[in-house]
Amino acid sequence: MAETFTQYPEMMAGRKILYVHGFASSGASGTAKSLRILMPEAEVISPDLPVSPLKAMELLHKICDTQKPDLIIGTSMGGLYTEQLYGFHRILVNPAFQMGETLKTLHGMGRQKWLNPRQDGETEFWITQDIVDGFKQVMTESFSKIDENEHRNLVYGLFGDKDPLVHTYDMFAAKYMNAIPFDGEHRLNDTVLHNSVVPVIHWIDDKLNNRQRQILYIDLDGVLADFEKGVYKFDEKTLKQYEGHIWDIPGYFSQLEPMPSAVKAFRILSLKYDTYILSSAPYGNPSAWSDKLEWVKKRIGVPAFRRLILSHHKNLSYGDYLIDDRIHNGAEDFMGAFLKFGEAPYKTWDDILEFFEHIGG
Repeated sequence: MAETFTQYPEMMAGRKILYVHGFASSGASGTAKSLRILMPEAEVISPDLPVSPLKAMELLHKICDTQKPDLIIGTSMGGLYTEQLYGFHRILVNPAFQMGETLKTLHGMGRQKWLNPRQDGETEFWITQDIVDGFKQVMTESFSKIDENEHRNLVYGLFGDKDPLVHTYDMFAAKYMNAIPFDGEHRLNDTVLHNSVVPVIHWIDDKLNNRQRQILYIDLDGVLADFEKGVYKFDEKTLKQYEGHIWDIPGYFSQLEPMPSAVKAFRILSLKYDTYILSSAPYGNPSAWSDKLEWVKKRIGVPAFRRLILSHHKNLSYGDYLIDDRIHNGAEDFMGAFLKFGEAPYKTWDDILEFFEHIGG
């Protein structure tokens, strides 16, 4: 596993992360191991949770009181518990806020097997009506102590857009601002951890350290998205109707494919810089504005959450670097360094990454 992961020795270095596992799992889960590999300088606390929800919450509150973790990450059932650990930075991944119903629907009552080794050596456990009732009692405390800081700053919810088991996005989004879909299912595999959870940990780590990074803006059309090849998505009749202004075709921007290595480059740079997408949308095509948002959500995902800026005056955006393929819409007057994408020495995203690596980014 270690060979497939990029490590981040500086991320959460010297800090404590409490990982709260899901149903039928344990503190020895693969996610806990992966977190330790990703952030070797952080201390990852990952206890075996009792079967009883009430005892599990009692244990977690005790750990929070004594260990005072800098960040808590909870998955599935662990997300239900983690939401209620108020006052801490928290990441909830596919939180199962309706565990009582979920147990009866998906798992059933009776004997169950632990999916991972437990410290007590037990391999089986029982789900009884008392356990279901305990979940219902715990669930009554969900969302009970939310203030403005909790709503805006302390809690992030990540929701797999292909999750076949738990569907609590709307429930979470009604209470917290940072509800983010990601490309994935219910289980937190290494790809999701790296592409969707690590960016959020990165933001929280910057907050904890009051770290101000240099600001990097990246254009969308012709830089992240292949604007020219978008014509192949439409029929001849449509292209003739909009000849000379294909950017006004409704839905045009939502159909674009990423430029080679663009998504990978964005993810890499977003962990080094305060990175935003700075794009202009055709004034005569209302769908372009929403299409660009949908493109960013679908293609870039979590690293670009709330980081899309649409402007016809890019020179008004304060920052250190702008990567753009044109000088229009204020790009030529940008106050920072302007990197013209598509021309030497910045012909490709590999060239861009080489530049930032050279300057120490």
